[in-house]
Amino acid sequence: MELRSKEYFDERATQEMRAHLKPRKRTLQQTLAYACRILAMTGQEAGLAGQISARSERPGAYWTLRFGLGFDEATEADFIEVDQDLNTLSGTGMANPATRFHLWVYADRPNTHSIIHTHSPYVSALAAAKQPLIVSQMDMTPFHNDCAFLAEWPGVPIADQEGVIISGALGSNRSILLASHGQLSTGCSVQEATYLSVYMERAARMQVRARTFGPLTSLPDDLAREAHDYLLKPSIVNGTFDYWCRQTER
Repeated sequence: MELRSKEYFDERATQEMRAHLKPRKRTLQQTLAYACRILAMTGQEAGLAGQISARSERPGAYWTLRFGLGFDEATEADFIEVDQDLNTLSGTGMANPATRFHLWVYADRPNTHSIIHTHSPYVSALAAAKQPLIVSQMDMTPFHNDCAFLAEWPGVPIADQEGVIISGALGSNRSILLASHGQLSTGCSVQEATYLSVYMERAARMQVRARTFGPLTSLPDDLAREAHDYLLKPSIVNGTFDYWCRQTER
């Protein structure tokens, strides 16, 4: 049998996934509602502390879950469009005041179209211990050289300065662990931000559990980079999101 290169199989898998993993079409509000249910299903509910947003087609505005609702009860009708001063432009209700720092992330990152912030259990454990993520297992590789760490808590992010600090610390990374706080995941789509948020909590849980066996060692850079790029292929991200959507429907 001919021994083929990994590049051959990568390209073949990419083409086949494009052909067979067709993402389901939804409105932005429907996608946001599913994302909220996925976050709740995966244990990322923390009262009213979590936030989700998506960039609007209107410049300087974004869609977010109206304040007062948990992820588990969100419907597509519960999303409002707000401007740079958090004034409601579409829908009824108010934005979570803590989403103000989302404005700075969107302003600094034109390719970011969705932001999710959670205080999920294992992420919060790492945050409380002020521990950055150590990419030591394959499922953690979406965060290889793609997860920043903010070592000092700037306080509740309801003012502009917190947005400047968090956005600056995030830099070009998709995700960030916020010491004494939680995590932030961004994406080119709601699907990607959700995917990273779910896998961030899984990675934190793995790290907390694995530490009982001793110190952790980061994966080799070349292999981790390869896995990072593979696991963040749009077909895999969107196919996984659709699977989680079906889980919430059941």
